[in-house]
Amino acid sequence: MPKDKDLIQNTSPLERLGGDDKAQEKGIYIHIPFCKQACHYCDFHFSTSVKKKPEMVAAICKELELRKEEIPGNVETIYFGGGTPSLLTAEELQQIFEVIFKNFSVSDNPEITLEANPDDLSQEKIKILAASPVNRLSIGVQSFFGEDLKLMNRAHNETEALESIKTAKKYFDNISIDLIYGIPGMENERWKRNLELALELGVPHISSYALTVEPRTALKSMIEKGKIAAVEEEAAREQYEIMIEMLDDAGFDNYEFSNFGKPGYFSQNNTAYWFGKSYLGIGPSAHSFDGIHRKWNINNNSLYIKSIQKGQIPVEFEKLSVKDRYNELIMTRLRTKWGISVDEVERSFGLKFKKYLLREAKKLIADGMLEWKDGHLQVSKKGKFLSDGIASELFWVEGSD
Repeated sequence: MPKDKDLIQNTSPLERLGGDDKAQEKGIYIHIPFCKQACHYCDFHFSTSVKKKPEMVAAICKELELRKEEIPGNVETIYFGGGTPSLLTAEELQQIFEVIFKNFSVSDNPEITLEANPDDLSQEKIKILAASPVNRLSIGVQSFFGEDLKLMNRAHNETEALESIKTAKKYFDNISIDLIYGIPGMENERWKRNLELALELGVPHISSYALTVEPRTALKSMIEKGKIAAVEEEAAREQYEIMIEMLDDAGFDNYEFSNFGKPGYFSQNNTAYWFGKSYLGIGPSAHSFDGIHRKWNINNNSLYIKSIQKGQIPVEFEKLSVKDRYNELIMTRLRTKWGISVDEVERSFGLKFKKYLLREAKKLIADGMLEWKDGHLQVSKKGKFLSDGIASELFWVEGSD
């Protein structure tokens, strides 16, 4: 059973850690900025040319060495994101792991996640990953239907989506898949069938997101030119509600707005992020956080590699104000099933912020958007799809008192 089984309890991860001491939990995020092809909706940093992959892996290893003092204490989670980390070879993965385990204090039972695309997950590739320290796969399925995959310009087809999961289950216990709802042309029955297939395959964790039209993406351009229909918020809301009901009936816990886990399979990496864990972001465009400062690396592969080769970390940073930290806590906690602890708000920010929160929450409680549970403010079932908007109503703004 995965180590995060205690996160299924109704007590928050903050209480599990013992008050607001986050020093026990650290994470490393590694950004692998390469993809076979560009998905139409994606605005993450990546390149479809893998010519510089060996140089990039060497630079990532050197950055890990240069920044090893930034997160003292045990590393509980390691997460390979991207891009497409499943493009790494066995040798490249081993190279990175050797540097991590040499330079950081890694816990005895860390959660080590690697994002993978179905078209990369041959049986041979899955065996390679299973023989590595990776113990959790996050598979980017997005849909089990070819028409959806073509619209999004995914590199895999529906057969690869199904077979990759069936094969992965022979070697991995802890598997998550990504699914996207609100796709133009996807009717509710097809969305239900997506969820049914996921349940039939027996995956214990599902991350699901509404298709979002980001600036400067092919999706936005195609919608503006009338090549595909616009994304409809009402259709996305209906499909989200269908998902809530189906996955709840199947024994999944909606522990964060977009994340559903069976008991014992919550993502430690994601949960710790929502509760303010310190993490070190390695690779181009990767972000880091130490509780007060947020840092981000340059999002240019060539400049990143050249800087690291010179022993220089191409990073910018900002110090978060008290207002910023309060607003981030409101935004992240309200997306979780545990909600906002008003006692923690007072401990972290003072009585003034607690009083402000309680005052601003009154109308939302009266409207049925928020509710009280064991000293925590939580989004109600009625308000769940609107959680980000509800959070903004509670933000501290200039002039608040």
